Amino acid sequence: MPEPRPGGFRRLRRRAESDTVGQPPTRATVRNAKIVALPVAYAARRAGGLGRRAMGRPAREVELDIQARTAQHMFEVLGELKGCAAKLGQVLALYELALPAELGAPYREALSQLQDSTPAMLPGAVYEAMAASMGANWRDRFTSFEPRSCAAASVGQVHRAVWSDGRPVAVKIMYPGARESVQSDLAQIRRLAPLATVFMPVADTRALADAFTECITEELDYAKEAAAQQVFAEAYADDPDFAVPQVVHQQGDVLISEWLDGIPLPRIIASGDQSEKDRVGLLLLRFVVSSFARTGLLYSDPHPGNFRVLRDGRLGIVDYGACPPFPSAFPTAVGEIADAALNGSNTLLEAVLREHGFICADGDFDIDGLVAMMAPIREITLQHTSHLTTAWLRKQVLRATEPRLSNVSRQLTSPPEYTPIGRTILAGAGVLCQLGIEGPLRDELHAYLPEWRAAVERFHLGEGPAAGTLARAGNLVTDASISATAGTTIS
Repeated sequence: MPEPRPGGFRRLRRRAESDTVGQPPTRATVRNAKIVALPVAYAARRAGGLGRRAMGRPAREVELDIQARTAQHMFEVLGELKGCAAKLGQVLALYELALPAELGAPYREALSQLQDSTPAMLPGAVYEAMAASMGANWRDRFTSFEPRSCAAASVGQVHRAVWSDGRPVAVKIMYPGARESVQSDLAQIRRLAPLATVFMPVADTRALADAFTECITEELDYAKEAAAQQVFAEAYADDPDFAVPQVVHQQGDVLISEWLDGIPLPRIIASGDQSEKDRVGLLLLRFVVSSFARTGLLYSDPHPGNFRVLRDGRLGIVDYGACPPFPSAFPTAVGEIADAALNGSNTLLEAVLREHGFICADGDFDIDGLVAMMAPIREITLQHTSHLTTAWLRKQVLRATEPRLSNVSRQLTSPPEYTPIGRTILAGAGVLCQLGIEGPLRDELHAYLPEWRAAVERFHLGEGPAAGTLARAGNLVTDASISATAGTTIS
């Protein structure tokens, strides 16, 4: 493999520092300008659209053109910036499901490319990054090394190579300057946190922003990611359903893992047979909910780009940068909330939600509105077989985010330590709905959340809420207000 010519590294550095080629822009002023350009350009397109409609073009045609151009612009900017901006793009890829199908299509097409978007580091910049982490003789550790990336992540890119012992490996390299860029983005997020009270007036938005910041910051630590990946690799070794690549080597901003060959999940979503989608979706759900029980960690980034189906049918999982410790109190909270919702009264449910920190200790709360909003989730909890679709998710997202001051979701909050769980639920639900999965989802959830399963069993037996749930509610409810309000058993 030819090395860059003398002086090539200096030229590449100058070009990268000018934020034009070779690696994502890292200067805060440049990044901010690119982000600010998005709404400005959108406003300009809207203004131009008025002129085109005045000239006789159909309003619908103009609107779709504006949407397509905006989606492409978002893809280009967010994909170029990487870091937190790309993470935002991945979240938007979920929330675009709430848009009408014809308007969401261009966003779906553009944002789905973020996981493998360009620009990638040029070979010269790759060689410099490898030398900076592994030393000048880094090539001696490999039999071969592909200078062009084969995949990209939010803060790095992946190269295919062969380790010195002959094993095919994936070499994950962090973009030079990515750490500083992400820290700058996170600082902006923390400064903007008070604005989120417009949507969540009762939540401690600063604490939630701090929790999000901590979660993203940990993804910049490849040593911690390697340790988490090795925990998963050992926990799932020889598993008949899952393949977790072993860590081969980690040094500086380079992480080397065994290579996994397989069909990327986005391809299954786009063109797979529905029976295969159902099978893979159940495996994905099983992996995520089993992760905390088998490792003590939570796999909190179930993005489609992190999964692939191997030739033997197993589900391969990569990228362990977002694997925080699982909050030990969560299974009890889930069990008691489910118990109150299924087997108790609305008054009991409100008391339990307050006790677990999802409703502020003081102040009024529309518990009847929340129960109505939770009805679709309740059905999934009780039905043996469930069918999730993007249309179903679109309806739930619209209900939860409807811009009304009386929307009950605005009255909810969350303990900051549950922030990664919220991220996992949102992302996981998005993937399952894109797969259009139909199957025994309840059984997969109950297998690793026995407290939840016990609440459902009490519902079917008509036993009422458990003593522990009543004790948790304490003096907030009276004996007269704990009677069950559950409806007919759903088999």
